[in-house]
Amino acid sequence: MRKLTTTLFLLASISIWAQNTPKNFDFSNFITPEFLVGTTAASNTDFPESSSTLGLYVNFGKFQQNNTQEWAYRLGFPKTGIAFGVVDYGNTEFLGQAYTLLPNVEFNILGRTRRNFTMNVGLGTSYFNKKFDEVENPLNQAVSTNFTWTFRLFFHYKLYESESIQWRLGGGYLHHSNGHTRLPNNGYNSLIGSVSALIGTKNRTVTELDDSQEREKTSAYYISPRFSLGSNTLSLIYNDKKAVYTVAISAGKQINKTFKYGVGISYRYYEHYYDYIIDNESLVQPGREFEDFTDNPTWSASNITLFAEGELLLNHVGLTFMIGGNIHKPGYDIDWRINQGWDNTPRDIPENWMLGEYNSKYKLKKAIATRLGLRYYLFGNETNPTHNLFAGVSLNANLGQADFTAFSVGYVYLLPKK
Repeated sequence: MRKLTTTLFLLASISIWAQNTPKNFDFSNFITPEFLVGTTAASNTDFPESSSTLGLYVNFGKFQQNNTQEWAYRLGFPKTGIAFGVVDYGNTEFLGQAYTLLPNVEFNILGRTRRNFTMNVGLGTSYFNKKFDEVENPLNQAVSTNFTWTFRLFFHYKLYESESIQWRLGGGYLHHSNGHTRLPNNGYNSLIGSVSALIGTKNRTVTELDDSQEREKTSAYYISPRFSLGSNTLSLIYNDKKAVYTVAISAGKQINKTFKYGVGISYRYYEHYYDYIIDNESLVQPGREFEDFTDNPTWSASNITLFAEGELLLNHVGLTFMIGGNIHKPGYDIDWRINQGWDNTPRDIPENWMLGEYNSKYKLKKAIATRLGLRYYLFGNETNPTHNLFAGVSLNANLGQADFTAFSVGYVYLLPKK
C-alpha cells in the first residue's frame, strides 16, 4: 500500500509540474530522439521466438504556430516532421531490423492552448534486412519483401519542459505491411512504449500568431476524376506481381481549405483474376465452381465500388481516407477460396481439397473496401485553385486486409461560387 501511495504521489507531482511549467519554449524547429521498447505479436504459427522490440527514432520537425495558412489554424497548429528510425525485433537471425522513413503530423488533442497531450500519426516506408525465404527463413511470414508500408499511431504526454527540451512519455501502435505485393504478408504489429526529448533547435524570428480571432469559414464543391495503377499478387502459387487498374470519379465539399468529404464510384480491373480465368486454371474448368466466369472473363475480373471519402489538406499535401461498398467483385471468390482453406493450395486443386468457407468474415471482406493514402498537389490548396492536379500513393484493402498498392494521378475542379 505504501508503494502504491508513493507511486501515485510521484505521478501526481509530475503532472502538476508539467502543467505549471512557464511558457518559455520559443522555437520554430525541433529534433526529437525517441527510444522505443515494446512487444510484437507473432505473425503466424511457429513464428520465430524473439525478445523485446527495441528501437530509436529521430524526428526532424517544425512547429506551425507562425504558419498563417488556413490548415495550420484549423488543425490547431500541429507539429510536422520527417522521422528516421531503426527497430530491432529481438531476433537478429530471422527477424532482423527495420529502417524507417516516416513523414508525420502531431496534433494537440486538448486544443491549441493545452499542449501536454498529443497524438502523432505517421505513414511512410521501411526497409527490412530479413524477410521470408522458403529455405533459409520459412517461419517468418510477416514480410516477404525488403520494402514495406509503415503506419504509426502514438500518443505523447509532456512530463517536463525546460528552456529548450520537452521530456515526454509515449505509447502506441506500429504496423508494417507490403501492401499485398508479394506473399506471405501477415505483417508486423507492435505495441510500443517510448521516452523522448523534444529539443528546440531554432528560435522563432517572429512573434507567435494571435489565434484568438475566429477566422471566416469557407467552402466549395469539387469534382475529381483519378486514375490508378496498382499491383498485387494472388496466392503463394501465383506470387508474381500483376496490375490492378482503377478509374474513379468523386464529388463533394471542401471546407476551410483543410477538410474534404465526398462520395464517388470506381471501376477496377484485376489482371490476376483475368489471367486465372483465360488460362483455364482449376477452379474455372468445366464442372468446377467458377466455370461460368469464362463466359465473360473481363467482367468477372472487374470490381465496381461505391465509396465515401475524406481528406486532410496541408496545403500541397493531402492525407486521404476511403471506405466503400463493393457492388460487383466476383473474382474475389477465387481469391478467398484459394487462400482461406488448407495451406499451400496447389495450382491443380483436387476436388476434395478444403477451400476457404463462405463465412461472415468472407462476406464482410468482399463487401467493404478501404483505402489510406498520401497525395501531393501541384498547386497549394491555400489559394483554393479552381483547377488542380495531384499524384499519390495508396494502400487499398478488403476491410483492413491489404489488397494492393497503387500509384495515382488525378484532377480536382473546384466549382466557382455563384
